[in-house]
Amino acid sequence: MNKAISIKDNIKRFNKTITVTGDKSLSIRWALLASQAKGKSKAYNLLDSEDVLFTLKCLKKLGVKVNLKKNYCEIIGNGINSFKYKKNITLNAGNSGTLGRLILALLIRSPHKIKLTGDKSLSKRDFSRVIKPLKKFGAKFYPKNKNTLPINIQGNESIKSIKFYEKKGSAQVKSCVMLAALNAHGTTKIITPQSRNHTEILFKYLKIPIKIRNKKNLNLIEIKKKNQINSFNYNIPSDISSGAFFIVLTLLSKNSKLTIKNVNINPTRIGCIKILNKMGAEITFKNTKYYKGEKIADISVKSAKNLKSIKCPVKYNSSAIDEFLIIFLVAAKSNGVSIFKNLSELNQKESPRLKLGSKILNMMGVKTELTNHSIKIFGNPNIRLNKKYIIKNYLKDHRIFMMSAIAALAFGGNWKIHDPDSIKTSFPNFLKTIKNLGGKIK
Repeated sequence: MNKAISIKDNIKRFNKTITVTGDKSLSIRWALLASQAKGKSKAYNLLDSEDVLFTLKCLKKLGVKVNLKKNYCEIIGNGINSFKYKKNITLNAGNSGTLGRLILALLIRSPHKIKLTGDKSLSKRDFSRVIKPLKKFGAKFYPKNKNTLPINIQGNESIKSIKFYEKKGSAQVKSCVMLAALNAHGTTKIITPQSRNHTEILFKYLKIPIKIRNKKNLNLIEIKKKNQINSFNYNIPSDISSGAFFIVLTLLSKNSKLTIKNVNINPTRIGCIKILNKMGAEITFKNTKYYKGEKIADISVKSAKNLKSIKCPVKYNSSAIDEFLIIFLVAAKSNGVSIFKNLSELNQKESPRLKLGSKILNMMGVKTELTNHSIKIFGNPNIRLNKKYIIKNYLKDHRIFMMSAIAALAFGGNWKIHDPDSIKTSFPNFLKTIKNLGGKIK
């Protein structure tokens, strides 16, 4: 792919039905749990992205048989703690925070040191949040007191259950502790604010002993050790985080309509929909059904005529964390001042997204007020761009790239956006989908 793309024209009106790629969170979790199951598991519509391919490569290095076919992926697992631990194994998580943090949990009984690396962006991200609970289980990390990649983990044959208070509402940390609990004797207890619950749903489906209670806005999770997980097939629904870019593009375009088929609308993932509807969007769900505990629907959206600002309730933050960058674009065209608080977690992603999102809005002539954890966006319903805009040096963050492309198509101007390869992380078909809707890209 070229080092940069150019977008010079607003997208014209469209009325389309599309599908987007398989859910990234579910794709990675399916692969990791299939590696711990006994027998042959298959996934259909597995996300064909770098994050998922790095997951499969890591599993192969640990002795798991992986067959990637044209229409499905097959993993042949040998049960819990069945990895083949050789000396001097190095695992590369690429750009994937989900893979990096979750696979460590499955290594806590390794008799040898295993080195975990990642790309430049991932190597800047904080791993202390998973190192801390895994140490409590009995794992050791080298070098000591290092919280970024590369790090070495060595397991312990005797893994004891723990009680852990996860304070940030991070689905990755929670899932890491849950996966580690598969190897722990006794009952592991987790206290955590609500966050994405794909791992809990999969545990229930796989009949892993799990109890979940709610108390004062916290989830109390208990997990008991299970000796065996049966193999399982999974048809992975479409990713709402990918679909959200085109939902926003439709909202910001004139006289347009869009339907996105078979999207995962898990209640812990649709904060963006709730926020956008509060801002004047009309986004609806059709053909709703349940699949192995996950809620699936077709999403319909049309152009918005009168967008209004929002003082965003912080209760939506965890369920919209991957979509805030494009929600900011809607705020830029809204009438009034939008306020988003408690978003320091955005700066712990592939890039400092809160800071870079604000920078791009400023470049577009949109006034913002920024702190380390909040942003005010002064909307302009008449925003229309006609200058040159160059987007680069953003740590190849896929969501920054896609946000910029949507801004170019919605607001006009002459844009040059670098590092299009970044979309391979989560949405390789992103540009193809834009062209399908009539967008012009060079």
